[in-house]
Amino acid sequence: MRHQRPEEEIGIDLAPMLDFVLNLLIFFIITTSFVKEAGIVVDRPEALTAEHRESGNILIAIRANGEIWMDRRQVDLREVRPIVERMHVERPDDTVIVIGDKAAPAGLLAQVMDEVKLGGIENITFSTTQ
Repeated sequence: MRHQRPEEEIGIDLAPMLDFVLNLLIFFIITTSFVKEAGIVVDRPEALTAEHRESGNILIAIRANGEIWMDRRQVDLREVRPIVERMHVERPDDTVIVIGDKAAPAGLLAQVMDEVKLGGIENITFSTTQ
């Protein structure tokens, strides 16, 4: 008579795969470029010479009534430079996209762009539609 051993379940060890997936997740979280959103939708002006570019890291929206929005909250013109300076210190390679409503005051747009340059970011793009 033969002695039979209790059968062990044969399966795949998932621990190494879970370690690998966790490492990938950590890698992607660390290397992701976080976009600072403006927080509102504006009616952008049309331009025949508009070019598609990769999005910037900092979005500043200017509404038709003159409101300025950064990082999903309304800010005053005097707050634009300190916010840009803080973001520029955290990430020196940031770029700014100014999304101005087509009915927004042109003078305000120029002032916002001045504040961004004074905040240390030279790469500024104005967002339009084609």
